[in-house]
Amino acid sequence: MSQKKIAVVIGSLRKDSLNRKLALAIAHLAPEDFTFEHVRIDDLPLYNQDDDGKQAPSVLRLKTEIAAADGLLFVTPEYNRSIPGVLKNALDNASRPYGQSAWAGKPAGVVGVSVGTVGTAAAQQHLRPILAYLDVPTMGQPEVFIQNKEGLFDDKGHIAEGSKQFLQGWVDKYVAWIKTHTGK
Repeated sequence: MSQKKIAVVIGSLRKDSLNRKLALAIAHLAPEDFTFEHVRIDDLPLYNQDDDGKQAPSVLRLKTEIAAADGLLFVTPEYNRSIPGVLKNALDNASRPYGQSAWAGKPAGVVGVSVGTVGTAAAQQHLRPILAYLDVPTMGQPEVFIQNKEGLFDDKGHIAEGSKQFLQGWVDKYVAWIKTHTGK
């Protein structure tokens, strides 16, 4: 059984982020041959094309972590009906200089949770065309727009029974998506 390494990019910097909780809970629903490694994006400089010739160590670290992954999982909140600036900055930094994108060809899934009734629908719809441009094959269905409500997570931080079946279905499709695109 070949181990699959998934780079998890969380668009929230909050210590008690709902999306960080969701990422951890999703990892518990995945099979044992999948490992989820959270990549750090809070220490990246603001993207500046003038720096393409000498990228910061934090950018090079991110690009190395992405390159070593078999797949990607984007877990994003929604800020003002779009993706957080820190996530866009990470996408920009690791895609440059032009023609040297760490993201290219890496299969991905996109999920998110927020307190709003539409979950992270708008943020995800803004993220998908960026990923398409970066040549990231992104799973289209099922979509996961979760509104955080009492009982979403159990006392251990796992997905509670009320949402477990739905999210398990998404994880199963995601696992198949990654395996199909990695040929393993």
